[in-house]
Amino acid sequence: MSGLVESFADFSLLWALTYALTFGSYLIFGVLFTAWANHHPERKIQPRRDGLKRRNKEIAASARSLIVTCACFAGGLHLALRGYTLFDPLALTWWSAPLMFGASVVLFDTWFYWVHRLGHTGAFKKWHLLHHQSVAPTVWSNYSDTFFDAFTQQSYFLFMPLIAPFSPFVFVAHRVFDHFNGMIGHSGFEFAAGPSSRAPWPLASVTFHDLHHSTFNYNFANHFSVWDRVMGTVHPRYDDAVVAMETRVAGGDAPEPRDVALSRDI
Repeated sequence: MSGLVESFADFSLLWALTYALTFGSYLIFGVLFTAWANHHPERKIQPRRDGLKRRNKEIAASARSLIVTCACFAGGLHLALRGYTLFDPLALTWWSAPLMFGASVVLFDTWFYWVHRLGHTGAFKKWHLLHHQSVAPTVWSNYSDTFFDAFTQQSYFLFMPLIAPFSPFVFVAHRVFDHFNGMIGHSGFEFAAGPSSRAPWPLASVTFHDLHHSTFNYNFANHFSVWDRVMGTVHPRYDDAVVAMETRVAGGDAPEPRDVALSRDI
């Protein structure tokens, strides 16, 4: 019994530390990013919509959903560090670490695509609608989720450390990457528009997920467009939208709302 109590205490401490670091960096990065974004209107994907009007609601929702998100991560890390895994983790070397990290990112993208589509299906929609109240997402929107969304999407970090032979430190690095990548991906400002983020290449730009929020039924994946292209759920104007954003960002000129195709309701 004492061992169980000690294990729960260790998990609780890890959970609290994970929450403090995640929510704290969410707030700090959000403030810094918003200040930077004010000087780069040419990168705003939906210039006619003011997503920041939902900021306070999204911060409050994020404070709640991160309880589940951080519990998933802390739980998976805690169990892996205690050896409750199907396989011994592979050794960390200069070549194995990036391979394991890349494999985890690819696996998570597959996980995310299918559980995300689940959230758009039948009775599950009601648990996903909170996230889609952010039609024009901002850096604050990433964790604006229900507990259902938080668990289904982030339980990857609870279960995968127990069944994949990756070092726990790989999952730590992946979670840090996903944290900031998710915030940038919801920011509403384009950073990744380029040839690598449109056909025939697999990477997804910020515009990719922004179109998901403005249209609801397209672009379900996270890092890559592969699953959406295979399953026929990529937005039909996505590649054209990337080209348009490339041109706008390269020009460095703030768009006139009436002239911006990407700002229209699609």
